[in-house]
Amino acid sequence: MTTQSRPNILKAIGIEKAFYTPEKVHILRGINLEVNRGDTVAITGRSGQGKSTLLQVLGTLETPCEGTLEIAQKTVRSTTKSIIRNKHIAFIFQSFHLLEDYTALENVLMPARIARQDVSVGAPAYKRGIELLEQVGLSDRLYFHTKVLSGGEKQRVAIARALCNDPDLILADEPSGNLDKLTSKAIHELLMNFVKKGDKSLIVVTHDPELAGMCTTEYNLSDGLLHQMR
Repeated sequence: MTTQSRPNILKAIGIEKAFYTPEKVHILRGINLEVNRGDTVAITGRSGQGKSTLLQVLGTLETPCEGTLEIAQKTVRSTTKSIIRNKHIAFIFQSFHLLEDYTALENVLMPARIARQDVSVGAPAYKRGIELLEQVGLSDRLYFHTKVLSGGEKQRVAIARALCNDPDLILADEPSGNLDKLTSKAIHELLMNFVKKGDKSLIVVTHDPELAGMCTTEYNLSDGLLHQMR
């Protein structure tokens, strides 16, 4: 399928964002971005330029002051954003945000539980949770509480959890920022393989030139605008 024939999964037009406390700070100034199914997009830039804010706006966690956002060719509105987010978007953060007194499998199944799917033993969601943990190399950690896992293992659980409900778009904010180089490389390859095999899309905020280089497109965010680097 050519780039032109692939449907877009995200389209942002004229996105602006400002904060007003204690004084007005204009973070995003007319962001335009289109991401097609199968694209991997890196967003780089100096700290404090608004990369994480942009990711939160694109993920409908923050509301822009101006502009329009479409996800899966549906316009995001205040009345529909939670439905669109839950159906189409998954998040991976630098901090894993796992429930540490729950097992790896219980954490992975949490999105399915929130979506009121059957997560009992043998149910389709339960089987998918096991399959995802196997795919990230944690088949021997299914029933371990996540508090005893290493940092790399926790991030693998977080990736499996993000993919539990089969999202179209993965948004990752410094997904390997706290990990050593070898573990980071494995996490990067996992993300790229999931996108490629599942025909998903990925937008990743990163300071890591290696991860940025693995993406099909790279933008630099500075002075509130996205500048395409390649």
